[in-house]
Amino acid sequence: MSKDRFLEYSQMNKTILDLRTSHRTFKWCILRTHTMAADSVWDGNVSSLDESQRELLTGGGLSKRFATLPLWISHPSNIGAFYGLLISMALLLPYAMTEEFWFALWLLHASLLIFATAFLGIFSRIVNAVTGRMPIAVNRKVLYPMPFIGFALFTLIHTDLLVNNTYTQYLSWGLLMIPGPLYIHLSWAPRWRLLCMIEDGYNPFKDMPAKQYLDEQDSEEVESSDTELIEVVEEFESEEE
Repeated sequence: MSKDRFLEYSQMNKTILDLRTSHRTFKWCILRTHTMAADSVWDGNVSSLDESQRELLTGGGLSKRFATLPLWISHPSNIGAFYGLLISMALLLPYAMTEEFWFALWLLHASLLIFATAFLGIFSRIVNAVTGRMPIAVNRKVLYPMPFIGFALFTLIHTDLLVNNTYTQYLSWGLLMIPGPLYIHLSWAPRWRLLCMIEDGYNPFKDMPAKQYLDEQDSEEVESSDTELIEVVEEFESEEE
């Protein structure tokens, strides 16, 4: 009897394992099918856009990298929190070198910094959802050096090489914090909204085509250049007379 029960128990375990394997395979097939369908819809929606609209959708090098991530990861609040984490990691060494009980203080300031940048990302997302503003290119020559200047000021303040008062503290922390939330507010939050619309199957440029804006800007530039050229020709003719 014990042998029969053992064989019966083994057969039941084998059946359960087969059912679990079949269930996992079925779930994987469903997930794979859904992913392929979503990718085909995404490719179809993007392929219907012209070159200027695609450029506005993907943006520059940094935005293109964020655009390759899943939308739930590249949410403006997550990008803001990631920026706050990077700044906090950069401040680790100045705290460790200048503060006696540095870890607790660094952990407090890092938590506040990450929370503040994440909150500003959510705020930018809400504002853009209400206004529907298109992405604006940021001035990299101004924006990118700001965190390094802020870090340098922060280090000089904590090493007593620069006067430590309210103004210098606000200046250093402002230069450290502003670039990330400013980039998110001007560029990434509007672009993330467009990416969500594309994934949902909507055309964000249906009523406001990007190519039309570029053509209008080009026509204005051509008109201004033609006007200047005409003025130069008239002055030249007047001098000859």
